[in-house]
Amino acid sequence: MRELIEYIARSIVTAPDEVKVTEEPSGEWIVFKLEVAQEDKGRVIGKQGRVAQAMRTLLRVAAVREGTRAMLEIV
Repeated sequence: MRELIEYIARSIVTAPDEVKVTEEPSGEWIVFKLEVAQEDKGRVIGKQGRVAQAMRTLLRVAAVREGTRAMLEIV
């Protein structure tokens, strides 16, 4: 799941080397924190949050396939 988030984020941003994804277990949830360069935050969030919401949806689908729950935070 971490690789999925990294792949999507790196293909959207202009500085792919600054993409960093950390994983933190929180009870029954896994929280993924996505960090990108300051100038790329708008690209990752998208207009009205549509890109971020699409990434969260894909992450939830991947988590269900693995039998767990996941959440994405953009830092």
